[in-house]
Amino acid sequence: QVQLVESGGGLVQPGGSLRLSCAASGFTFSSYVMSWYRQAPGKQRELVATIISAGGITDYADSCKGRFTISRDNAKNTVYLQMNSLKPEDTAVYYCNARHVGTHHEYWGQGTQVTVSS
Repeated sequence: QVQLVESGGGLVQPGGSLRLSCAASGFTFSSYVMSWYRQAPGKQRELVATIISAGGITDYADSCKGRFTISRDNAKNTVYLQMNSLKPEDTAVYYCNARHVGTHHEYWGQGTQVTVSS
């Protein structure tokens, strides 16, 4: 049974930090590109950050570069998103995504709410 379970969301003040985690199970984690997406109310889901398995190459949305860091631990089947200098516009539900490097088959987590507000 495939599972992607996000955690670490919550309420934080502008300028604060949060670390999201996504624990994966039920598939070969190292064969998947892992990404974080987010969806704010009334907006489309957007890609935040991606990390491939081999070499740890990463990519970020322009709005997140320099503030967010994606990482993965293949031994723990977990992907992380460290978010610093958070802004109110970062408020959204954050989703973990796994995409197979060959077939592009995808799995999604259930999402975790991040709210940046004073």
